[in-house]
Amino acid sequence: MIHLTLIGIGTGNPNHVTGQAIRAMNAADLILLPLKGDDKADLAGLRMAICRANLTNPSTRIAPFDLPTRDPATPDYLTRVNDWHDTIAALWRAEIEKHLAQGGGPNVALLVWGDPSLYDSTLRIADRVAGHLPLTLSVIPGITAIQALCAAHAIPLNDLAKPVVITTGRQLRSSGWPQDADTVVIMLDSGAAFDALPPEGIHIWWGAYVGMEEQILIQGPLAQVAETIRTTRAKARADHGWIMDIYLMRRTAQPSA
Repeated sequence: MIHLTLIGIGTGNPNHVTGQAIRAMNAADLILLPLKGDDKADLAGLRMAICRANLTNPSTRIAPFDLPTRDPATPDYLTRVNDWHDTIAALWRAEIEKHLAQGGGPNVALLVWGDPSLYDSTLRIADRVAGHLPLTLSVIPGITAIQALCAAHAIPLNDLAKPVVITTGRQLRSSGWPQDADTVVIMLDSGAAFDALPPEGIHIWWGAYVGMEEQILIQGPLAQVAETIRTTRAKARADHGWIMDIYLMRRTAQPSA
């Protein structure tokens, strides 16, 4: 029986790694480090730095491997993502089976940015692996980008007695401001989905690389800071070759008619 532990490691700050996560890392026989696209060099370095800072078990093996990209030829978004997850699950299985064939132990871990429960597909991929290998699963929670963003701006997530909607840039573009929401958090935005909204009466708190040394923060009325966010984001992406950003928006007044 293989035991797979998904370890939330926060947003890139080694200090975000909890004591529970450190214990789980040191209990692992194998730690898989998936690397994706243009972010490979920087994010691989961050993951390795986290391992070096926290691993004291000399027998724990670290195995980086490349993730595939989604097939742009598949027109339907959900089909494209599900096919991609199938391919990733097959890669996980191959790495785990190779490790076991070499005499490795059954405790396998993956380091997951933020928390495995929030806009992350690691748990769904683990379910696919469990359909082919005898597997038990545990999850170590991590600091999310939402927590890091609110802490960086020193703001509460919700307004007093008000709801919060967490959604994606894709959904904001297609559906607009979520109904009955005073506060909206946007994740997985390919860039400036807030342009789909009338900016009047909206305050935005934006952050890139939140929690990391490279952290960039901008906040203000959306009508005033939207262009600054767009240009700052483009420059940061060009400088680093990749970007992780997130933002919270809150209605401050009724939009004008």
